[in-house]
Amino acid sequence: MTAAYRIRQGVRALFAFARPIDRALAAEYLTPPLLALFDQMRRAEQQHSLNVLRSVLAQDQTPSDLAVAALLHDVGKIRYPLAVWQKTVAVLVRAFLPTLFRRLSEGDPRPFWRRAFVVYVQHPAWSGDLLVQTGGSPDAVWLVTHHADDVEQWRDHALYPLLKRLQMADDAN
Repeated sequence: MTAAYRIRQGVRALFAFARPIDRALAAEYLTPPLLALFDQMRRAEQQHSLNVLRSVLAQDQTPSDLAVAALLHDVGKIRYPLAVWQKTVAVLVRAFLPTLFRRLSEGDPRPFWRRAFVVYVQHPAWSGDLLVQTGGSPDAVWLVTHHADDVEQWRDHALYPLLKRLQMADDAN
């Protein structure tokens, strides 16, 4: 993600309170336990996830696992909620000081000064864990767990086309 993208996302997050959440759209694709996970996400992240879903739906026919992944790819962030400025700092440090970013993103997310970096790296795995615990399908779990990976490393995987669609939608929103 670029710094400009994160700034746009930050501005949207600041005004998230003024935009409604289309919970009915999420409920079309999520089982009650998965919807309860969605409900735990911050408002701005819910809106982002709904935008990712809408982008995925506009691309082509959408399997339910891809719709679930679009809605819950960032749910792992509920473990350690971050302020917009923390997310922005992590993106900027990753872009301009990658060695420092790698060092800060390893280890325990509890220290405040390290949290944004660890969450940035670990939230896909945490999201997958939460989906497993809540009855998500194996394909939705895989998509969520790998949504931040370099997509090309999965070129030979059966879910590569869906992962690519998810990443395109996520990057656009």
